[in-house]
Amino acid sequence: MDRRSFLECTAGAAGLGAAVAFPAWAADAKPKAYARAVLVDERGDPVRAGSLKPQANYVFHYPFEATPVFLLELGRPVAPHALTTEDRNAYSWPGGVGRNRSIVAFSAICAHQLVYPTKDVSFISFRKTRARQGVQDGLIHCCAEHSQYDPAKGAQVLSGPARQPLCAVLLAHDAKADTLTAYATLGGELFDAFFRKYEMKLSLDVGPKAKQPVAGQSVVRELEKFCRNPIQC
Repeated sequence: MDRRSFLECTAGAAGLGAAVAFPAWAADAKPKAYARAVLVDERGDPVRAGSLKPQANYVFHYPFEATPVFLLELGRPVAPHALTTEDRNAYSWPGGVGRNRSIVAFSAICAHQLVYPTKDVSFISFRKTRARQGVQDGLIHCCAEHSQYDPAKGAQVLSGPARQPLCAVLLAHDAKADTLTAYATLGGELFDAFFRKYEMKLSLDVGPKAKQPVAGQSVVRELEKFCRNPIQC
């Protein structure tokens, strides 16, 4: 059995909320902490986890002002999953958060060509039902080269040329207030390559604060309200 198959089998055996075990020789990608940011609506009020629409696309920015993230209420509990980055660093994605452990967040920057949602157009989004070239329902699909990621398995690549999962954004859920706070990333970050590729566009769209770390709060919007033209393919 190869390394990837071993890790995926390990994840399949893990129960909801259980730690995922790796072999002793596996490199371990640790969470990377950033400033904490409470997720808020456009009025500045904290987003209640229970108010999120199941299987709808939400977007916020983290850990930098110009780096978008998908926030998804998958509508069912999501268990931890074992994954590896393109550099073959293993990590244990902790699964969903919220009262039903069904809320997840991933960088909305495609791991293949760094396609991302902008205010004008988005070629990447979560699809409740399968895309035209989809392999199943409920995947994040990028129209650029048809990479597809399973958000219920830590954004693992199921199809297409992407060579690693989408970078996860870790969320803390306050059970009493029912609020969500972003505090770290986990997995293969592509932010340096993203800023290099889109330096000119980001300077026009976001301005000098593009690389500024998000702190305090981050505004959550539905993709259809954030983006003028979400592409379906």
